[in-house]
Amino acid sequence: MLTMVDIKYIKDLYDKKGLSLNEIARTTGHCFRTVRKYIDVDDWSKPVKSKRNRASQIEPYKAEINKWLEEDVNAPRKQRRTAKKIHKELKKKFKDEFDLSYRTVVRYVSSRKKLMYGDKEGSIPLEHPGGEAQADFGQAEFYENGMWFNGYYVTVSFPYSNGGYIQLFKGANMECLLEGLKNIFEHIGRVPTCIWFDNDATIVKKILAHGKREVTEGFLRFRMHYGFETNFCNPDSGNEKGHVENKVGYTRRNFLTPVPRFNNIKQFNEQLLQLCDEDMQREHYEKGIYIYDLFKRELKGMNRLPANPFVIGRLVKAKANKYGMVNLDNKRYSSSPRHAQRELWIKADAFTVTIMDEEYNMVQKHERLYGNRKESMEWGPYLNLISKRPTALKYTEFFQKLPDTLRNYLSGCG
Repeated sequence: MLTMVDIKYIKDLYDKKGLSLNEIARTTGHCFRTVRKYIDVDDWSKPVKSKRNRASQIEPYKAEINKWLEEDVNAPRKQRRTAKKIHKELKKKFKDEFDLSYRTVVRYVSSRKKLMYGDKEGSIPLEHPGGEAQADFGQAEFYENGMWFNGYYVTVSFPYSNGGYIQLFKGANMECLLEGLKNIFEHIGRVPTCIWFDNDATIVKKILAHGKREVTEGFLRFRMHYGFETNFCNPDSGNEKGHVENKVGYTRRNFLTPVPRFNNIKQFNEQLLQLCDEDMQREHYEKGIYIYDLFKRELKGMNRLPANPFVIGRLVKAKANKYGMVNLDNKRYSSSPRHAQRELWIKADAFTVTIMDEEYNMVQKHERLYGNRKESMEWGPYLNLISKRPTALKYTEFFQKLPDTLRNYLSGCG
């Protein structure tokens, strides 16, 4: 097939120079039929080629894919199924019948999602020396024992190897961050030499001159215990830790999509660590080496774990009100009637709140509250007081939680 430059030359020889078809064929070296073919063309508009109407390989799977994408419409944008996730689920469901390539699924899912959501922008990963890490929080919904939480997950990424780990929590406070870091350190058996953070208020009290930070006492103790250095991004410069920004999205799509449901968050976090291990059994996107092998190299240059694990817990003093309730982060927790109006100690970690007296003896232990719940009440210590004031029983939350038969019986007692 001739180029448009060649065709124009033939036309010029015929139209402007007046050469015959035979003379043009001799001059250009093209055969007579070729010359005549282009001389006879009247319409030089670029032809539009119609696609051949052939059966699509993906046709048998469209209904299933569309159903999954429609299920994700009401899920958070960042927890919707990706093409990779859909390809895995199709292989799992259809087994030997499934013969679509990954790229075929990607093309269809991409076109379908563009109709539903529009295009997304990409991001640029950054590179750091081996042994360093970056840390950040991501946000993800989940259900524990059927109860919905708008939760958060700590992501620690290792830019040199492209490895990474996550831990899921109900909040994004300092205790959750430290618990996540500690779990990951203990799982890999090492501590990164340096970790990059943003300027989250859970660990940074004040941004000082010359790039320095005043950090919270709890975080400083944790850092000293594990012996890692810190770097903090400049304000509004999250791209300085771009690797973890990408890893936050990657782990959400691959480990927290669809919205996870489980019975125990601590057990689920153990499963997440195993999933992150398995995810390293793939090639690095640039280096052509398995991520796991690169990560093993990194581990050799990291710090050893300290002899004793760090005990995570924020300790604050609070005065109980006349009902024996104490306040922590705008949530109320019960102690006991005999501790009403007394000074008490509160120790809070990521999952529990422990109430102690002034001698640090435990008074009551609660599951830590997150989300819309404002109060945690343990009625055991209050039953003796209720027995002395039986008329007050029916006005308590404890009474409303009793089985109907028992509640009706007690209501009938004079």
